[in-house]
Amino acid sequence: MAGGASLRAQALAVLCEADADRKAALARAVDAAAPADAARPLAEPAGIPGRPARPALVAHVTLKQRSLKTREGHAALLHALAHIELNAIDLAADVAWRFAGMPDAFYRDWIRVMQEEALHFELLRDHLFSLGFDYGDFDAHNALWDMAERTRHDVLARVALVPRTMEARGLDASPAVRNKLVSIQDKHGAAILDIILRDEIGHVAVGNHWFGWLCAQRGLDPLAVYAELTRTHGAPRLRGPFNLDARRAAGFTPVELDALQAGAAG
Repeated sequence: MAGGASLRAQALAVLCEADADRKAALARAVDAAAPADAARPLAEPAGIPGRPARPALVAHVTLKQRSLKTREGHAALLHALAHIELNAIDLAADVAWRFAGMPDAFYRDWIRVMQEEALHFELLRDHLFSLGFDYGDFDAHNALWDMAERTRHDVLARVALVPRTMEARGLDASPAVRNKLVSIQDKHGAAILDIILRDEIGHVAVGNHWFGWLCAQRGLDPLAVYAELTRTHGAPRLRGPFNLDARRAAGFTPVELDALQAGAAG
């Protein structure tokens, strides 16, 4: 990426890129050793995030369900996963540029997350190619970015409700999705899911770390403020089954996991 640009400026350039392949390539090319430029306010450009003309974004409930026993159904599942990972590039890029005044380590953490999400997208896109499909061939939804919009004015709400809530749901969903791929003999797809789960545990851990740091800085009780933020911003109610081993590895405390399971049962 252009020499001399700060980490945050590079993240904003990734966010603004509309072409999916170029977005992923830009993300992976970010100079992670660049200065963060944490104190500088950056003006928000129009039209973020940059989005390709395809896929069409529709309401989640209108997405067509296809049988995994068909080539099209198999590709549609991989496409849905690739779409999540492309959104995850944008989510990490957005948190890295948007919130000034955090420690340098905050920006470096989210740049690393962004680069790993870009790798995940490329792995899934290439697997789609092997089936004769490409990203954009199926409709998709906008739920992940919707939560980014709701939390755009508060870094505490963002780290509480995007990595620790929306993305942590991916930890819970991963075993079932992997089993679906194994059931149709897609060993390569299952191996990609293993890479993604390993990395996503780390990404959620980043969210947990900075949520705890921000709560300590603001003198807030993490459990109480998390419950308040989920209500204030309309976060989805989480339902099991939960991947408790992955959540523990990502840094959720026993008290948080008890509250999670109690809320799902209530």
